[in-house]
Amino acid sequence: MTTWIDDAIFYHIYPLGLLDAPPENDLRAEPVSRLADLAAWGNHIRTLGCNAVYLGPVFESSTHGYDTVDYHRVDRRLGRNDDLRALIEDWHGLGLKVVLDGVFNHVSRDFPAFQDLLANGEASAYRDWFAGINFSVASPRGDAFTYDAWAGNYELVTLNLGNPDVREYHFSSVRMWFATFGIDGIRIDTADVIDLGFLHELATVAREAHPDCWLMGEVVHEDYRAWTAPGMLDSCTNYECFKGLYSSFNDRNMHEIAWSLNRQSGPDGIYRNLRLYNFADNHDVNRVASLLHREEDLALLYALLFTMPGVPSIYYGSEWGLKGEKIDGRDRALRPALTLPPPPDANLQPWLATYIALLAEIRLDSPALTNGDYRQVHVSSEQLAFSRCADHDVAVVIVNAAAEPVVILLACDIPDGTVLIDRLDPTCSSTVQAGALPVTLAPSSARILTGRTA
Repeated sequence: MTTWIDDAIFYHIYPLGLLDAPPENDLRAEPVSRLADLAAWGNHIRTLGCNAVYLGPVFESSTHGYDTVDYHRVDRRLGRNDDLRALIEDWHGLGLKVVLDGVFNHVSRDFPAFQDLLANGEASAYRDWFAGINFSVASPRGDAFTYDAWAGNYELVTLNLGNPDVREYHFSSVRMWFATFGIDGIRIDTADVIDLGFLHELATVAREAHPDCWLMGEVVHEDYRAWTAPGMLDSCTNYECFKGLYSSFNDRNMHEIAWSLNRQSGPDGIYRNLRLYNFADNHDVNRVASLLHREEDLALLYALLFTMPGVPSIYYGSEWGLKGEKIDGRDRALRPALTLPPPPDANLQPWLATYIALLAEIRLDSPALTNGDYRQVHVSSEQLAFSRCADHDVAVVIVNAAAEPVVILLACDIPDGTVLIDRLDPTCSSTVQAGALPVTLAPSSARILTGRTA
């Protein structure tokens, strides 16, 4: 069964950063309707060819959004609930789906249930809401008890997701998000440390609220199949290919990304029936323009991102070649304030947004690129070629990362006489002859050849 995710191309926004919200939340202040400024981004997102938005944390938090205080209220630095509802309605009117961040593993110390625990100690009705509570040991924050902190950060209190009241609190929040805001899906933060039973229940609740919703989990190192089993999530973050994309170019070793793509999506691929969430960068990692050693590889990397199996995503600002690196382990430089049009110091690659829009157009025009299988055709240290086929629609993608032109004769399982047009340069074409496709590539270039078989 086909769904909207089959053709999805995401634009990822970290709203607290893009909208220049104060880094610390004054929980007594009046709301400021910054979300209204995001409406203007809708047309830009559509111009890029994206048709879905992953909107980072929007609910009341103490600082960066992943330290939630209230799951039922929009962060006052961004506005009110009505502002989020109006924004999503506006984006829906433009044909954009909207996925929100769900932070279910941990909360802020300002979370009311934790504040009650601080005030009432062992007598608190919420003592079992949190993991690792131990009243015989003081916390590093000087509390009369200690608790499990997310990744050793005692500003983030780990919830006890085995507690039925905690689970129901989260499930009621999810029902409210779908009913009140009309969202189309949820990205589950730190899904790789969350109890799988909880995620199964969460998925059931979400699909009861919105049968066509999309659920994607943040998973970094593990086997994605555990989180995408029947009745579980629909997808996971593809960190394996995130790393392979940039390091294959930096190391001049296309075998790395080729190995991952074949392992995941080839004829025996372990994820060939999944649509993993593919990205070149996000709010947690250095910008791809900073990761790549060679500027000329940027176009080739995005060509792969938009033609490989899965769901491609663009992180806000990266369509202009914006750079950004963590400083002393802090993420703020990755999450800057931006405006439309972008200032000159942000628009470092003025050609790139137009190029990304072309890649999106090519992808959406080709059933092979959105829904086709994957077969590796050629790989060497600086070249990679693969084919994708869906019924009679075919695409062959080739990248040449070398500083010299190359001529490659690609053996391919495509009927002789099939003519393929290069969508990046429609004046160029190639015809399959005797089971082979001859391709000439300029230095640091890509070809996306598409056509139909008889």
